[in-house]
Amino acid sequence: MAEPFILIPGRTSRQGTTLSEGKSTEGYLEEISTLQMASEDMQRLGLEEGDLVRVYNDVGTITVPCKASRRDELPPGILFISYGDKSSRLMGGDTQGCGMPDSKGLDVFLEAASGESAGSRQVAEDERAE
Repeated sequence: MAEPFILIPGRTSRQGTTLSEGKSTEGYLEEISTLQMASEDMQRLGLEEGDLVRVYNDVGTITVPCKASRRDELPPGILFISYGDKSSRLMGGDTQGCGMPDSKGLDVFLEAASGESAGSRQVAEDERAE
């Protein structure tokens, strides 16, 4: 069953360092395609690091592996993903006249993606090809 969360896309230092190596490198693609969440939420939902989750809202859907955030970086109920192709699929195009669409504090739903794990990343790879 899907549960509501707030998604905060943003930049990470690892994203910046891997960007200098190229956007098609494994490190960069992993960084922009992995969802971070509070370990309490992962435990509550029965998720393990690397499990695939489906995140969606009225704009789009992504399927990505999840991992626990370090220490207390994220409180329960908050998700983080680095800016990139995946996060952009959940952002609407309305700019409210300012030229920039909303990109923070996105209301989303999250659920396990059919019990798949990162060892079976075909779902995530198929979305990347779209």
